[in-house]
Amino acid sequence: MKLEDAIKTRKTFAIISHPDAGKTTLTEKLLLFGGAIQVAGAVKSNKIKKTATSDFMEIEKQRGISVATSVMSFPYRDKTINILDTPGHKDFAEDTYRTLTAVDSVILVIDCVKGVEEQTERLMEVCRMRDTPVIVFINKMDRPGRDPFDLLDELEEKLDIRVRPLSWPINYGPDFKGVYKLYDQSLNIFDASKTTVAENIIETKGLEDSRIDEVLGKKDANELRENVELIDGVYDAFDNKEYLAGKLAPVFFGSALNNFGIKEMLDTFCEIAPQPQGRTTNTRPVKPEEKKFSGFVFKIHANIDPNHRDRIAFVRIVSGEFKRNTFYYHVRLGKNVKFANPATFLASSKSLVEEAYPGDVVGLYDTGNFKIGDTLTEGEEMLYQGIPSFSPELFREVVNKDPMKTKQLQKGLQQLTEEGVAQLFTRQPGNINIVGTVGNLQFEVIQYRLLNEYGAVVEFKPLGYHMACWMTSDKPEKMEHFIRVKSSEVALDKDGNYVFLAPSAWMLDRARESYPDIQFHKTSEFKTLA
Repeated sequence: MKLEDAIKTRKTFAIISHPDAGKTTLTEKLLLFGGAIQVAGAVKSNKIKKTATSDFMEIEKQRGISVATSVMSFPYRDKTINILDTPGHKDFAEDTYRTLTAVDSVILVIDCVKGVEEQTERLMEVCRMRDTPVIVFINKMDRPGRDPFDLLDELEEKLDIRVRPLSWPINYGPDFKGVYKLYDQSLNIFDASKTTVAENIIETKGLEDSRIDEVLGKKDANELRENVELIDGVYDAFDNKEYLAGKLAPVFFGSALNNFGIKEMLDTFCEIAPQPQGRTTNTRPVKPEEKKFSGFVFKIHANIDPNHRDRIAFVRIVSGEFKRNTFYYHVRLGKNVKFANPATFLASSKSLVEEAYPGDVVGLYDTGNFKIGDTLTEGEEMLYQGIPSFSPELFREVVNKDPMKTKQLQKGLQQLTEEGVAQLFTRQPGNINIVGTVGNLQFEVIQYRLLNEYGAVVEFKPLGYHMACWMTSDKPEKMEHFIRVKSSEVALDKDGNYVFLAPSAWMLDRARESYPDIQFHKTSEFKTLA
């Protein structure tokens, strides 16, 4: 396939939402429409034993939540669709933030009962920073919820983005009858007893078509006409350029659990969503059409197959064509590497891939060469930007409960923190391991995975640090003095960089004032080519 043709057929996006809005269920149904799976798993359902495809880790299956980004690829119509299903829980927001660097657009899932929630606002802030195009899917319309117009107002107010409905619900809750598709003037009738991919579409010749009255009844038909008239009067017409610029979000309504309203969104997404976009490096912007391959690691996952202890580095291809068994330049290490078994994924299921193109996400088997943010090229010295680690908010000392498993513990801590689920700091004297996270749930996940994947038993002892700041200085003597004076509050991260574990905001301010020759960084973005 020609590079230009491959780029035109790729659509790479993330699904984001607040927890329990139905994000993973929507992912399942998209896979069902694409023919990638035959049966959709019900998340957190005791009646259906099959768990969601994208929730493949044991702890995800037990708790019914996503705690890691899943990568899934499948063909749909004439497109190759790459979905990244992200964790909704705020404790795993950093994984989601990094994932957003690897996609070209997002689908935002909103619970019609709860509306816009705190985590939704945080995620949209990241999207706005990059002007990422957004499609909104308002879910659970078959449940008693909020008025659709109130939801649209809240979207615009809280998410700071203009919206334009492309479908409109006919009632909601127990009276939900379906949606009217504004862009092609057809009805999609809801039947809660049907959860297959088939849809009950009724073509109309516009809102005055008598078939609308026959199907919906006079009262609901007239209310639909009034609502559509109000929509056309209040909301801007859909403008694809505004959508691609991240300024206007098309909105769809439906029920992911009942597989309703999804196909029209997926079909529209295939028409309007951006093809793979370029990225910025520390030396220049890179366009996808460039002939030479380049890409970056945005995620690492150890033990994706517990039986084989695989460690997979997920690479977003930015430019050129990736080929199996070809040497590529690992910029940070300054050496050439090649990959015999690159894979594409459907969650934990994988397929060998011979070539891949911009927009694709490829899993590379890794023996420890990769870290999040690493760049692969065909020899050019450049690093992709915008994939930092953030300063943690919570700190715990790792207490080893089984000294016989010390090696397993160290390996587990190294691999799990390289995945990005947390950050690892080592403080002297005593070689004390400190784990930093942005939420309490991460400690539970780390403890569970250390035990079940590495056989290590640990407890976490709370530490009263305020923030971890990376330190740099062009005056080594000033850095050495600070490290000596503040030895109990200085640690090394897993890459050997010095970090100040500030006990309080006041202490951090004092350190900045007392040591003006030292820079204190809240993210790891300061790292550059040596």
